[in-house]
Amino acid sequence: MKILVACELPQAALDSLGALAAEVVYRPEATATGLRELVSDAGILIVGSTRVSAETISRAPALQMIVHAGPGPGDLAVEEASAQGILVTDCPDQHAAAIAELALALILALDRRIVDNTLALRDGRWNRSEFADARGLKGRTLGILGYGSVGRLVARRAAAFDMHVVAWSPTLAPAGTVEPGIELCNWPRELARKSDIVVVHAVDDEEPATLVDAEFLQSLPEGAYLVHVGHPGAVDEVALAEAIPRRHLRVALDVFANEPAGDQGRFRCRLCDVPGVVIGTQHIGPLTEQARQATADEVVRIVRAFIVSGEVPRCLNLCDRSPATWQLALRVRDQVGVLAAILEAVRADGVNAEEVACRVFTGARAAWITIALDERPSTEALDTIGGLSDVLHLELHAVV
Repeated sequence: MKILVACELPQAALDSLGALAAEVVYRPEATATGLRELVSDAGILIVGSTRVSAETISRAPALQMIVHAGPGPGDLAVEEASAQGILVTDCPDQHAAAIAELALALILALDRRIVDNTLALRDGRWNRSEFADARGLKGRTLGILGYGSVGRLVARRAAAFDMHVVAWSPTLAPAGTVEPGIELCNWPRELARKSDIVVVHAVDDEEPATLVDAEFLQSLPEGAYLVHVGHPGAVDEVALAEAIPRRHLRVALDVFANEPAGDQGRFRCRLCDVPGVVIGTQHIGPLTEQARQATADEVVRIVRAFIVSGEVPRCLNLCDRSPATWQLALRVRDQVGVLAAILEAVRADGVNAEEVACRVFTGARAAWITIALDERPSTEALDTIGGLSDVLHLELHAVV
């Protein structure tokens, strides 16, 4: 099997992949256009932020699995992959610690005005009284908007600063399970009213709703801090620009609505021109050595599980439940051709087998087979299957 690696991976990870496959092609510089030519004979594609289009997938007849070296499906044509029977997996939480660390760094930078201090020193200005307006974090309330893997790590780190934590997430009900001492809110605006500092994290939606809008910003206490390390679309930047001077907000952003797609390009941060304390970083949340190594380790784990045992960790495009309406359960002798004969009877009846599972008993003399069917087989088909000499017993159940 050929593995095409179209993203940055450390040499140790490439060596581990090389031990699993006949060929590993390392092309981290590959563009979306170049990928269409490279993937033609690949069995596994490992990709980062590069676009994998439906056309690219259609040109890869040998492709079995795409591994996104990051959270979620990335920029992949998942529907086309599903239509072609290609597995899509991801590495969801390996960047969480890095993003949580940046969130805390930005909170501290806002409170102590570290960027303004540095710029003043570079200008040769010494004016301590100008920067004596830090409020401190101890006893402050931190609101976590999007309580996922990153939000949980931020909450743990906030505990070291003796902060009170409130949280909201679309995937958690107020009675949901959270770490002790964390208060869940019913709505984003409730969180805004209770928070001195809000950190916006990624939520699980593919197209996240705008969580921080004009009403949310109006609900914040005057002079609150807002740190954005989530999805770009989660914050209404126009409303934020208007609210910063009026509400005396301090704002730090690592993601922007119109940021360049690649690592380099021209970019104008209009929010940084707004009067007030506004600082920004260039979407560097996941960019640490630790995060890169953790992602590489997870990529190798996924590929190894697939090649060695046929398992697909973190598959994103398999049905949680098949569309089957009936299940055929059979005890059979572990003999050549038994399963083929059963499936032939199902096929001849015009019924589609959605899923098939087979487990062999100790001693390899008998097996247990379950076949999920899209409709009820006829009595004649069941009689044909039951009449096979190596079928010991069969039952038909409706899938509830």
